[in-house]
Amino acid sequence: MIKRALLSTFDKTGLAEFAGGLADLGVELVASGGTADHLAEHGLDVKRVEDLTETPELLGGRVKTLHPRIHAAILARRNDPDDLSALDEHGIEPFDLVCVNLYPFTQVVSRHGVTEEDAVEMIDVGGPSMLRAAAKNFAHVVSVCRPERYGAILAELRESKSISLDTRRALATDTFSLTAAYEAAIARWFSDRDAFPERLIASFEKVTDLVYGENPHQRAAYYAEVGARRHLLSQVQQLHGRQLSFINLYDLNAGRMLLREFELPACVIVKHGNPCGVAVAGSIEEAFDRALASDPLSAFGMVCVLNRPVGAELGVLLSGQFVDVLLAPDYDEGALEALRQKPNTRILVDRERRRFDLGEKD
Repeated sequence: MIKRALLSTFDKTGLAEFAGGLADLGVELVASGGTADHLAEHGLDVKRVEDLTETPELLGGRVKTLHPRIHAAILARRNDPDDLSALDEHGIEPFDLVCVNLYPFTQVVSRHGVTEEDAVEMIDVGGPSMLRAAAKNFAHVVSVCRPERYGAILAELRESKSISLDTRRALATDTFSLTAAYEAAIARWFSDRDAFPERLIASFEKVTDLVYGENPHQRAAYYAEVGARRHLLSQVQQLHGRQLSFINLYDLNAGRMLLREFELPACVIVKHGNPCGVAVAGSIEEAFDRALASDPLSAFGMVCVLNRPVGAELGVLLSGQFVDVLLAPDYDEGALEALRQKPNTRILVDRERRRFDLGEKD
């Protein structure tokens, strides 16, 4: 049963709704600093952390939750008589749910011109400590580190009046993955001045599942390095077609890398990592004709990458071919109408190229 929740979040997205849902279920809310202010502004009855610790926030907010009355309430094992006795002796009431998200360190340090002082202030200390404590004690405590989880947690509570062990274990996995990535990002930032640090720590987050791996019987997913501003799919939007596969991405990467060599209207046709047709011309329609003529047999099931928008005429031509993946900066409605007649063709928009053509800035 969830009777008492501790909330301390930097990102307030969906927080009031989540906390309100908990309160409707009879959960007592305890929150720190700005989180308590935010919930109070939404009309929620919330107890402040400093009222529990009997200590005000110190050092400009650097010290709020680093206190035995907070961490003992999170770490106490409900099936351990000694733990429960210690809580009773010190008048500490346990927390059943801990909802924390961290200072946005990665987002801040990725900005141009950020100072070292600003970056250091975005290193969260109390947040990871509370989350890790809750995740360690997942048998008794629910750890929530992402707003995307709020809805599912409330739904399970409303249906079952509790959170299952499987869900708590999954949330603990979320938590340790997130805090590990967070620490890795900080370590990378500190070691950035060393070309070859003693430890090279990388972390990746899943961008999308893939329909299969190198072969149809293999599972696969696409991951990008945490904090990377550019990667293969960072500026790509899928408009139509089947889920992408590993081979699709392999060929798409080869095609995009080659296409960057050209400023004139250009078309690159790739199959199994090898260009089987590359052409430049005065128009994108002519570039496609030339590229296809290079080796029409190998182009069957092609990945086709273009550096100009696809108009209705080219859309009709492409719809007459077996195109596995098509990437272009844009498509007019006539082109999309023709291309969507092929249900399996993956139609992708290259937003990076489109932004470049329109002169847009990051």
